[in-house]
Parts: sequence; C-alpha cells; structure tokens
Amino acid sequence: MEPGVPAEAQARRAHNVRIAERLLAAVSAGDRAAQMACYDPGIVLEFPYAAPPVRVEGKGAVNAYLEVALTFFELRLTVTRVHDCVDPDTLIVEFTSEGRAVTTDRPYANTYIAVLTFRAGLVVGQREFYNPIPAAQALTATPAS
Repeated sequence: MEPGVPAEAQARRAHNVRIAERLLAAVSAGDRAAQMACYDPGIVLEFPYAAPPVRVEGKGAVNAYLEVALTFFELRLTVTRVHDCVDPDTLIVEFTSEGRAVTTDRPYANTYIAVLTFRAGLVVGQREFYNPIPAAQALTATPAS
C-alpha cells in the first residue's frame, strides 16, 4: 500500500496497469480482437509524431484503422517502465518494439512512450509517441541514405 493514497485508487491503478499490459501483449500477439477488448467505446487513439499526425475517435473507427495499420509490421512489444500519475486513471508507459516490416521484410525496432487514460477500467485515450524515422526506414525497400 502506498502511504496517503486511498486503497480504492491503488486498486484502480493496479487494474489499469494490467489492462495496459494486456493491450500491448495483444499487439505483440497480432490479436486485434484482444486489443479492442481493452478499449472503451469512446477510445481516442493519437499518434502525434506520425506523418501526418493521426487522431482516430471511436471504437469502430479505431478498429478499422488498426485493421490496416497493423498489417505493415509484426512486432514484439516489451514494457520497460510504467509511471504512475497522481490520477489513478492515467498511466505513462514506456515500451520497445522489435520486429519487421511485412512489406519489405526489413527489421524494425523503436522506443515508445504512451499516455493512457482509463474510464471504467478500459482505455479511453491512447496518445503514443515514437520516432517515425525507423518506421519509415523499415517500410522503404532500399536503405535510406
């Protein structure tokens, strides 16, 4: 127990950490249905560093986006650190990826920071920051100069 933090808030935070881990494990397994099960119907998915930046709202739209986006990469995601926030319904998760670009068979690795917000035990906001250069290089058939 954390001193000064109500037991209910600690329990909620612990549940949210488990959901975050389940979400990233589902991506690693290529299991979009399991990934979508972690999302609230009002999910907002954001990739501010994508070119162009991406914002997708609503579970149906997120599912359609991921159906296409996740076909480009096979990834193994590893959580390296979870940062608790004052609000037990917000987590900052650091993680890495290793894998390959499906279309080019080139290796892909990156580091990420995601700010996850939760509502009623499900992810309602996922704002993910990563370096777009490794992704672009892995998707390019010839090495970038």
